[in-house]
Amino acid sequence: MNLVYLDYNCFQRGFDDPRQIRIQLEALACEEIFARSGKTVRLAWSFMHDDENLSCPFVERKLAVHALKKLCQVLVPPLPEIAVLAHGYQNSARLSAKDALHLACAVHSGAEYFLTCDDQLLKRTSRLNLILTVANPVDFIRKA
Repeated sequence: MNLVYLDYNCFQRGFDDPRQIRIQLEALACEEIFARSGKTVRLAWSFMHDDENLSCPFVERKLAVHALKKLCQVLVPPLPEIAVLAHGYQNSARLSAKDALHLACAVHSGAEYFLTCDDQLLKRTSRLNLILTVANPVDFIRKA
């Protein structure tokens, strides 16, 4: 069973404006990944997900994402090694602190996949020599 680390935007995708086909497809792909949790994939949740969810100003979204946390079999706590990895990613690929920390959590957890709906993050992580695959959730579902 593959370990998958979802960027926080994947947990929120179902709340985004569905008038764009891309958003509809990504929301469906994320729903399918959640449905596969514990069956064909294991999901990872980190302290960064908790942090971002606490900052979410929308109660409905916050509660829905908190419920999805229960689908995650691997929990990643804050560790000094993660901060060191994240700092390196920030410098090497010009990632934001949050993006670098999410990526470092994924790598540290041993995830085979880091999925995100963020095109800029996908582009910037391609500069890194990573031991996991970074992809959009739709591409992950197509190949799985």
